Amino acid sequence: MSAVRMDGKALSAKVRGSILAETEKLKAQGVTPGLAVIIVGDDPASQIYVRNKEKACEECGFYSEKYALPAETTQEELLGLIAQLNVSPAVSGILCQMPVPPHISEEAVIAAIDAKKDVDAFHPVNVGKIMIGDFDFLPCTPAGVMELLDEYGVDPKGKECVVVGRSNIVGKPMSMLLLHRHGTVTICHSRTHDLAGVCRRADILVAAVGKAGFITPDMVKEGATVIDVGMNRNAEGKVCGDVDAAVMDKAAYMTPVPGGVGPMTITMLMKNTLKAAKLQHGIQD
Repeated sequence: MSAVRMDGKALSAKVRGSILAETEKLKAQGVTPGLAVIIVGDDPASQIYVRNKEKACEECGFYSEKYALPAETTQEELLGLIAQLNVSPAVSGILCQMPVPPHISEEAVIAAIDAKKDVDAFHPVNVGKIMIGDFDFLPCTPAGVMELLDEYGVDPKGKECVVVGRSNIVGKPMSMLLLHRHGTVTICHSRTHDLAGVCRRADILVAAVGKAGFITPDMVKEGATVIDVGMNRNAEGKVCGDVDAAVMDKAAYMTPVPGGVGPMTITMLMKNTLKAAKLQHGIQD
C-alpha cells in the first residue's frame, strides 16, 4: 500500500481561483481587498515568504503594499507604521513577517495590529475566538490542513487525532480546529512519555515539530492520515518534512513536502484577507 498524496498545490490553485472570482465581484461593488506586508531586517527565508505573498496577492486580484524596513528599525517606529495601516482604508489585512529582530517584542507587534485586520489570526482576540469556536479568521497553516482533510474526505469526527508540537502558530490552533470538528485530540510535545505509542493511536497524525524525518514508520498506525507541516532541510540540503518518506508505505493519506501543506498556508492568508475586506465593508458571505 502506498498513501494517497494530498496535493496542496492543486487544491491551492482551485481555492485561489474561487478567491479571484469573489474578488472580481467585490471590485464591481467598489471594494478591493488589500494586504500590507511588513518585513524587518534581511532574513533570507522571510524574504522568500514575502515574495510568495506578493505573488499570491497578484493571482487573487488584491492590492498589496510591502514595507521592507532595516534591521535597526525601532519598536516605536514599527508600531507607528502599524498604527497608520490600522486606519488605512486601502488595507484590509496587515501581516508582519516573523521573526522580527530581537530588540522588538513579537507580542507588542501582534497586539498592535487591529484584530479586524489581523489576517494571521495571532492577535489575542482572534486566538480567544478560535478557542470558543466563534472566529472570523483562522491561523493559515491549520486552516490549510482542514481544507486538505475536507478535499480528501477525511472527517475528524470521532477519530483519534494526535498533534505533535504545541506552538501558538500551528500546534495549539490545529488541536482546537480538530476538536471543533469532533475529533478526540491529544497534543504531544518534548516531554510526552512514550511519544511513539501515543502517535500509533492516531487515525489523523499532524506533525509540526521542525525536525527532519522525526516521525518514523514505527510511530504510525497502518492506514492513518498523516499531515506533515514540517519544512526542513536534510543533510544533503534537500527540502523535507517532519515525517520520514517511508511512512508513505504505511499511511492511507499523506501530505508531501514540498507541495502539501505549504501552498495552502499562503492561500489561507488570501482567504483571510478577502474575508477581512468583506467584514470591513459590511458585505455578507
